[in-house]
Amino acid sequence: MSAIELGQPASGDTATEDSLRAAPEGPRTGTAAVPTLPAGTTLTKKDFSSDQEVRWCPGCGDYAILAAIQGFLPELGLKRENIVFVSGIGCSSRFPYYLDTYGMHSIHGRAPAIATGLAATREDLSVWVVTGDGDALSIGGNHLIHALRRNVNLKILLFNNEIYGLTKGQYSPTSRVGQVTKSSPLGSLDKPFNPVSLALGAEASFVARTMDSDRAHLTAVLRAAAQHRGSALVEIYQNCPIFNDGVFDVLKDRTQAEARILQLTDGEQVAAGEQVVVRDDQGVMTVVPRSEADPGRIVVHDVSAEDPSAAFALSRLDSPDLAHVPMGIFRNVSRTTYDDALREQIASARTGEITDADIDALLAGRDTWQVSEATRA
Repeated sequence: MSAIELGQPASGDTATEDSLRAAPEGPRTGTAAVPTLPAGTTLTKKDFSSDQEVRWCPGCGDYAILAAIQGFLPELGLKRENIVFVSGIGCSSRFPYYLDTYGMHSIHGRAPAIATGLAATREDLSVWVVTGDGDALSIGGNHLIHALRRNVNLKILLFNNEIYGLTKGQYSPTSRVGQVTKSSPLGSLDKPFNPVSLALGAEASFVARTMDSDRAHLTAVLRAAAQHRGSALVEIYQNCPIFNDGVFDVLKDRTQAEARILQLTDGEQVAAGEQVVVRDDQGVMTVVPRSEADPGRIVVHDVSAEDPSAAFALSRLDSPDLAHVPMGIFRNVSRTTYDDALREQIASARTGEITDADIDALLAGRDTWQVSEATRA
């Protein structure tokens, strides 16, 4: 393939080179080095919709998420050939087929590893990972936590439906204790992962939670994740109408949601209706009626706090019955990304001219050894 087909700047491609140089001053954004569209050019949702038939079960939450992403991508103003979606295995992993960008339907649990390679070698790409609770937190758990720990410039969308859907209804790493499934006919014995807590424990620099059916909230979170430079983990509550239908219904009912969803807005009190989150002297957070709360102990959300402890404490307010569910951006801090540091390290190693003599000295240096005839015998 040619450089243009691969989405690389071709020699003399002035528009591309100009867009690469036009990064804004101040903290770099997640898309700072990605080529933008020529002035006056805009894209629409249709431009990001492929010619492939979308095939999920009727009522699947993936339809809503796909529509939101296709509608959001034009906002970035990026060239389609410089956007990549990498997926693993699962229902959500069909995403690359339905987006008219570059993409890869990879292997089970390994999407973060493949995406890390892309982000590290191609600064001109906006790299996204689409995964599910089984793909990311079971076989892919190790790859996920290390991508977050390293702070690779990736946007990881984790669709959580608390079930294995593609393989027809086995319990997953986020299924609740006691849940009856095809692989747990007497109820699951496993304590589930909390994806947000896991990401914060790995010290991810951006962690958020949203829901498939809340288009405005989902889009706002995607926008913030795209702007963030570093690893962004976005958990998306997603309904599986066949094997775990209605698991998040109480959060979709307007009246119920008002009393259950703890809205996370930077600089504002963490509250759900007439209930607020307070912190005691030991740092433990609880939810109490506003009328009973000490105003001095009401938690004011700070997404940019360097210490992730408060964000982690908020994530632990979850309960299996969804009585209280924090929703929004838990953490959004700036620190050096793995891929930026790697590029700097490689550039610093490329100082001076490398000659044939340098190569010969390297090959015949102290780290080489010789096998004698006696040793071979």
